[in-house]
Amino acid sequence: MFDINQMTADAARSRGPLGMLAELDEWSVSRAEEIAREEGIALTDAHWKVIHLLRENYRHHGLAPHARQLLCGLEEHFGREGGRKYLYQLFPRGPVSQACRIAGLPLPAYSSDPSFGSVE
Repeated sequence: MFDINQMTADAARSRGPLGMLAELDEWSVSRAEEIAREEGIALTDAHWKVIHLLRENYRHHGLAPHARQLLCGLEEHFGREGGRKYLYQLFPRGPVSQACRIAGLPLPAYSSDPSFGSVE
């Protein structure tokens, strides 16, 4: 018998929406470097601090209910370095969406909206 709940759970475990790695075990440093290269980012120690913080946060608290909440936490943690401005210098396409992609984590709600198309 076809079980849609099992199929959905299996799909969520392998890849999240937008092709994100949904399982922490699938992620590796080399995979993160590959994703970062595709994103046009040369990872530095500063990038790795954000990535490791996101992964630890996900490991301990699960998926953040809202991107804004995760961004506020990042801003607070990296306040001495410059907060939001600093984070956007590291991840110009968004410290939540781009950093989560590189960290191999699913995106929290409202971190991006692919339904917005081009105005052309």
